[in-house]
Amino acid sequence: MSSKIYFPPSLQRFEPRRMVFSTWVDHLPFAYDLVTALRPRLVVELGVYNGLSFFTFCQAMVENDIDGVAYAIDCWEGDEHTDAYDDSVYQDVQQHAREHYRGITYLLRMYFNEALRHFENDSIDLLHIDGLHTYEAVREDFSNWYPKVRPGGIVLFHDVMARLKDFGAWKFFEELEASHGEIFKFNHGFGLGALRKPGGTPVQSELTELLFSGDPETEKRLRQFYSHAAHFLEARRQAKRFKPKDSAYAPKGGQGKQAGES
Repeated sequence: MSSKIYFPPSLQRFEPRRMVFSTWVDHLPFAYDLVTALRPRLVVELGVYNGLSFFTFCQAMVENDIDGVAYAIDCWEGDEHTDAYDDSVYQDVQQHAREHYRGITYLLRMYFNEALRHFENDSIDLLHIDGLHTYEAVREDFSNWYPKVRPGGIVLFHDVMARLKDFGAWKFFEELEASHGEIFKFNHGFGLGALRKPGGTPVQSELTELLFSGDPETEKRLRQFYSHAAHFLEARRQAKRFKPKDSAYAPKGGQGKQAGES
């Protein structure tokens, strides 16, 4: 990274409107900053579950006046990695979308392949792949949806550092690293990969310049930055959660009196 100080929007104003249990929590600041930088007209997420990553994308769009829409695609039935769950998960996501992001969010309750017909080729600015995490499933999702991404658009892959059970996102992403020029991987948490599709007119921003610089030192420092940003966000949330009531800790004056007493 250059000597110029990188001070992204997530550090200045990002407070998650939605916080639920998810391994995506380690990448919320980056997600917010990426959407802010890209200003996408079309965002698509494959594999939504409880919506933590999806609604972070949406929050960035609303708070930064981005003229775009976001599609959440999931069957909301669970799979062998999440286990089955009841309809309350979908209902909760649906309610949050209605309350906070009406008019910019669309929930497509269907399988990924069924949703392909709803999108033109070269139309998606930001695609997030986070469905079933076997090697075969991730490869199929990428193969089917990559043509839908516009040249210069970004594809995100979650769990690229997770080597659990039969998870295979890490293996597929390693293959992409060997064949794609503009590609980046965050190692903290369960890992997050980012790939920029060649061609077109890529969005130029401070973040994308750092992300796809190809410079090992810049990449190292960017990884460290967003690892620290995730810890900072969580520490700030915890501090607010356990903040004592003002009345119990009012400043004291002399002789044990409240400040201002005579």
